[in-house]
Amino acid sequence: MKTVDPEKVEQCRRSMNSEREFDDMSMIFTMFADSTRLKIMNALFVNELCVGDIAELLEMSQSAVSHQLASLKKTKLVRTRKIGKRVYYSMADDHIKNIYKMAYEHITEND
Repeated sequence: MKTVDPEKVEQCRRSMNSEREFDDMSMIFTMFADSTRLKIMNALFVNELCVGDIAELLEMSQSAVSHQLASLKKTKLVRTRKIGKRVYYSMADDHIKNIYKMAYEHITEND
């Protein structure tokens, strides 16, 4: 026999985000699902860097790094600043650093 608490269900229903908000949030979590993107984010928490800097740091091709940065930029996790022909990347805001830090703390808390 199924029992339902209509009051609790309605309370949860009222607190639900919109479908678009869930889609946008899932895209952010998708960005965290790739170790290369996590490495790039980790570097950008420390310094503003150009593609060549990141490629050197991660020992990857500039093309591969550019591809990952395009994904991060599309989801508004990184911002750019152009000086001459160089484009510098930095994290868009501290929210992402907080998510990253919380995930790291979660995986290391029982070590």
